[in-house]
Amino acid sequence: MSNKESKPQVEQVENIPSDQRQDDNFSEKEYNEIHADKRNIFSRIKDSIYTKPEKTQNAWHLLTNLNNTQRITFAAAFFGWTLDAFDFFSVSLSATRIAETYGVQPSDVTSAITTTLMLRPIGALIFGALADKFGRRWPLMIDIVLFSIINMASGFAPNLQTFIGLRAVFGIAMGGEWGLGASLALETLPVEARGLFSGIYQQGYACGYLLATLVNYAVTQTNSTWRILFWVGAGFAILAVIIRIWVPESETFVRQVHARKILGRSIWKELKTAIRLHWLRMIYMVILMAFMNFFSHGSQDLYPTFLLSQLGYTSTEQTVTGVIMNVGAIVGGTIFGYFSNYFGRRFILCFCAVCAGAFIPLWVYAPNIHSLQFGAFIMQFFVQGAWGVIPAHINELSPDAFRGLMPGLAYQLGNLISAASSQIEATIGEKYPLRNSDGTFKLNSKGQHIADYGKTQAIFMGCVCGCLFITAIVGKEERNKDFNQNLTQDQQNNHIGPDEIKAHEVEQGLSSSHL
Repeated sequence: MSNKESKPQVEQVENIPSDQRQDDNFSEKEYNEIHADKRNIFSRIKDSIYTKPEKTQNAWHLLTNLNNTQRITFAAAFFGWTLDAFDFFSVSLSATRIAETYGVQPSDVTSAITTTLMLRPIGALIFGALADKFGRRWPLMIDIVLFSIINMASGFAPNLQTFIGLRAVFGIAMGGEWGLGASLALETLPVEARGLFSGIYQQGYACGYLLATLVNYAVTQTNSTWRILFWVGAGFAILAVIIRIWVPESETFVRQVHARKILGRSIWKELKTAIRLHWLRMIYMVILMAFMNFFSHGSQDLYPTFLLSQLGYTSTEQTVTGVIMNVGAIVGGTIFGYFSNYFGRRFILCFCAVCAGAFIPLWVYAPNIHSLQFGAFIMQFFVQGAWGVIPAHINELSPDAFRGLMPGLAYQLGNLISAASSQIEATIGEKYPLRNSDGTFKLNSKGQHIADYGKTQAIFMGCVCGCLFITAIVGKEERNKDFNQNLTQDQQNNHIGPDEIKAHEVEQGLSSSHL
């Protein structure tokens, strides 16, 4: 955290004569603190999340001023996250057709989404622990190959039970991708470019959704089976593996391993220290990620079904809307990620939560298709705008020795809490279907009730926006933290080399900040 952010936000009284103060017995510091307590509550909230922006750097310069190692590392992480999202959204985009194949309701198919989300923390724990023990590179390679093989098998599932079982195993493999990829990429990139590339990295999620939407459109237009979506996703893994062959190990991890060897300290001892010092921060990270996942899954997972089942859009109209909303996501995530380096991570989160809430009516109740598509664009512009901050924000909050484990684990535990988002929306929407003006239920061409997914999504997202705003306000941030700063600064202060690192200095590095 910068010095500007760490100073108390109090009014200065240097220019106030002593005879105008209420009590000369107070010191200047005490007077400032008392006077600050009288300020308007809204000003105090504003000051807690907003600081005067720093001078911005040219975004194009940040994009082009990377070396080859940084470029290939970021490309590998980005493509892996894109592939991850493609595989995940293959279910939500084809939920209606999968339900028809297996003779069940769409809400039964969305239980596969819930199962996948629920088991992702196990993958985050396994692959995150491996990453902090053995490095980021090889666990990422193993992870992407594993979840792609399982994804291929999902396309051959003969019944819903088998399909859900495979998606459960897929969730375990999928859980390791985001945290490891984000840690490896952000540890490699320069600090001044972190916000911009955080936003770009996170939009691999939107790019995966966009790619899945386009493949799904091709499948529906050719009357092909939905299973092709899963087979195509598995095929993309070959390219991802080839790219990752050229990715070197994280320099930050190499430094940490070197320090452990010198100190004779095991990773498990460091884990105990990190939990003792940062348990409250870890809980906060999970809560924040829970609301962030409610934010994204609540606005995305059921939206294709809403367009088809409730509004009666054609598959072409659904695809066009999906493309538009994901373009909004990519633009928003990149822009807000970039500006979070200067305005602050939490300020951007609060701003996006408020703006997304304001556009909920246009997102679900627009009078025609064009205004609805504009609403979808704006909604994802702010939803993924907030998400563009998260890779940098969560990695900065994580203890240095466990940056492979903690970001992914917090993210996936948040996913676990929000796992039932689409199922909650679908079930409630089906329980309270649309009615005609005379009170009778509206029926589709098959004589079935039309679920009111729109109202359910609107209420759900309104609650999430409010909760996310509050959660962002009460937290802390360590914007633009140097991931190697603790170790190198200790060495500089004591005029010692890397072979003379002291135990108490690493301990200090672990406890450099608290929630």
